[in-house]
Amino acid sequence: MNASLNSRRRRAGFPVLLSLSILLTVAAIGLLIYYLVLFSRREQELPAGVTVAGINVGQLSERNAVARWERAYAEPILLIYSNDSGEHPIQLHPDQVGWRISSEPMLAGALASGQGGGGFWRRFLNFLLGIELSVSQDIPLVADYQDNALEAFLRDVAARYDDPPGSATFDLQTLTIYPGGSGYALDVGAAMPAVDSALRSASQRIVHLPVSPHGNQALGLETLRALIINYLDSRGFIYDGQGTVASVYILDLQSGDEISILGDVAYSAASTIKMPIIIEYFRQLSREPTPGESWLITNSLLCSNNSSSNLIMEIVGGNDIFTGLRRVNNSLQSISASNTYITAPFYLGVEGQELGSIQAPATSPNQTFSTEPDPFNQTTAADMGAIFSLLYDCAHYDSGLALMFPAGQITQQECRRMLEVTSANDLERLLQGGIPPDVRISHKNGWIFDTVGDAGIVYSPNGRHYAISVFLWERAEFQDYEKLWPLVEEISRAAWNFFNPDTALLQPRSNLPATAVECEGNYLPPNAEAVNLDDIKAWKRN
Repeated sequence: MNASLNSRRRRAGFPVLLSLSILLTVAAIGLLIYYLVLFSRREQELPAGVTVAGINVGQLSERNAVARWERAYAEPILLIYSNDSGEHPIQLHPDQVGWRISSEPMLAGALASGQGGGGFWRRFLNFLLGIELSVSQDIPLVADYQDNALEAFLRDVAARYDDPPGSATFDLQTLTIYPGGSGYALDVGAAMPAVDSALRSASQRIVHLPVSPHGNQALGLETLRALIINYLDSRGFIYDGQGTVASVYILDLQSGDEISILGDVAYSAASTIKMPIIIEYFRQLSREPTPGESWLITNSLLCSNNSSSNLIMEIVGGNDIFTGLRRVNNSLQSISASNTYITAPFYLGVEGQELGSIQAPATSPNQTFSTEPDPFNQTTAADMGAIFSLLYDCAHYDSGLALMFPAGQITQQECRRMLEVTSANDLERLLQGGIPPDVRISHKNGWIFDTVGDAGIVYSPNGRHYAISVFLWERAEFQDYEKLWPLVEEISRAAWNFFNPDTALLQPRSNLPATAVECEGNYLPPNAEAVNLDDIKAWKRN
């Protein structure tokens, strides 16, 4: 019995179950610690599926994730400048424009995206169960650069690769102007947002720069100015000489652009002054002109009849021609044609004509050149061109001359009538001789022994109407018509070709009369009853 008890005691001396329990507990704790360590390591990685600035950084450590997106956005941008010579690749390294990424807020956003799986133990349980946390979220890029540095870089690209258009050229034989060759230009303003987009993209880092071909298609009047000067030189007429002077004024009535070649030099106005005289007549008129007055207007403007012009100045002055002269000059000053005046009646060479003059107004023409102008009757090419442009604006837009005087003194209808009458000035020489036949031109000409001038409006069929005024002077006792008149006509042709390149006159007109067509019996209405100021050529159709 004692032996049995001892045997049972020996068997009960080793607690197997207890030991096993302890071992299992220790193992469980070890496994827990092991998986906690694994989980903690996993917790230091960004969740699967998360992207930062378009770059997949899931299951990467914080350090590796930051390195990946910073490396991707440090890659250079490829800019491609394309023109006819091919494609020109240009690399832009982001640090050249001060590129800086703010990684801290981006990393914080990426880490926060992994907190959506619940608390710590819930996420640990999911880890133990093999449930992988995956998010679908893109953390936006937080970065900046220096706009001015990018603009400077693009302007440097433009300076190196842009091809400016060639200069316009002209042909002295055909008196035509040709645009320069096309060039290319980078649109820096449009390129800025395109490069910005590439800098902020991890995948689209190629930019085809906005490059546009451009040429000197919109030819400037300065090229026409050079053509006219070179043409005069080629004909041996020195435009700014001691014994010869040329003045040209041209105004584009569509754009308002103008050129002036010695346009402020004073000349003898001759019969061109009759345009301001008729303007003053209409300014004084408060009723319809009588048939007799309409005849005087037409005879004065078309035939340059001095007697008719003197009678009109008498009407303007209330039967006092000297009062009429003062009123013409006052009106010229008020419309800023301040270098134009007439101080004496036209000399008729008839017995009983009252002679005399009034004081000339103060003027300020170009004193560098002298054309020995008539002391009683002067103008400039710029003044005459401006007078016709004011008439044009008045007739077509009820502005211009209509606004230069108090309301109602000059009406749109009166301006239309003045341009209508001068459109019948068909002498077929001077300005009219440099444009195609049947093209409408409203103009007033005048010449004396050493000076020839013509000014008016050319109505281009394509709508590019222009005002032109040309005066030439050569010291001589008698005017050389065969020399000076063709010069005026070729200047007119050069202007026509500039404004009408599709219908350019490549050669001088060969059908011009030897001298001006006689007014009476050709384009002057036969009598007062035949004058229609609103349709000056109506008498020919009746």
